[in-house]
Parts: sequence; C-alpha cells; structure tokens
Amino acid sequence: MARMCGRSTKTMEFKLYAPNAKKVSLAGDFNKWNTRTLNARKDANGNWTVKADLSSGRHEYKFFADGNWMDDPHCTWRVPNTFGTQNCVIDIK
Repeated sequence: MARMCGRSTKTMEFKLYAPNAKKVSLAGDFNKWNTRTLNARKDANGNWTVKADLSSGRHEYKFFADGNWMDDPHCTWRVPNTFGTQNCVIDIK
C-alpha cells in the first residue's frame, strides 16, 4: 500500500470488455473526472485494464470509451448523478 496525503491507498484494477473500442480510460472523483489521466490497455481478447491508486473510502467512477461514458459491468453498486444517469461506486477499506 502507498501513502497519499496522509491516507493509505490501495491499487485497484478495473476491467472493461469493449473489443471495438479505440480508446478507454477510467475517470472518477479520485482524479477529478479527468478522462485523460488513467488510460486503459487493451489485450488481444478485447479486454481493457487500468489500475488506480485509491484512498480509503467511497469513490464514484465510470469508464470513458471513445467519447462515451460507460458503466463498469462488474459493479453492483450505483448511485444517481447530476446528469440523469448513474455512477459506479467502490468502497475501499
């Protein structure tokens, strides 16, 4: 575990199956919803993977694929956002 601003962090891996996508990134409250800082890498099977160091607590996030916001299909906890859609939620212990 790393230390970040006096809080411990945990490296989390996020995956999205999007074989036709050209570019995928991860954005959330942990990076101020910046779609350019956490770029995913694509494997030969069309799976995109990205790792993020998250501080303990609750975080909202989404994938950003080819200019479109996408939910994490592996996430079971979602909350409404101000755009009329939902954000995925992860709780880091």
